[in-house]
Amino acid sequence: MERKKIEVVAAVIHSSGRIFATQRGYGDFKDKWEFPGGKIEEGESREEALQREIREELDTEIRIGKSLCTVEYDYPAFHLVLHCYLCTVAAGDLTLKEHESARWLSLADLESVDWLPADIQILPAIRKSIPVLQNG
Repeated sequence: MERKKIEVVAAVIHSSGRIFATQRGYGDFKDKWEFPGGKIEEGESREEALQREIREELDTEIRIGKSLCTVEYDYPAFHLVLHCYLCTVAAGDLTLKEHESARWLSLADLESVDWLPADIQILPAIRKSIPVLQNG
């Protein structure tokens, strides 16, 4: 039987060399850390989905920068395709509407939280983008 494929988008929101991480407040992976985002709905582009998800989850408008990476990961119940984008806050205060907690992590602190298995694979791409993050 073929595993269900879920395609999602995630925002790697950065400011002053720090990265915004959110902690799940529900579901099988409650208390694990992730980059905010969610499922792409039918008819949406990845960018439209990311704007909508961040608006719904964090009451914030983001500016989407370059595509950072795409991670594929096999969870027990499904195959995840995770498209990640570097983003900055355009308007809003990153108000948590669905998450339990959030932190701004310095690059040195990225491993200090318990990431979801797919999300931890984004960290090397973030590290490669350090010059971009520190200058932008």
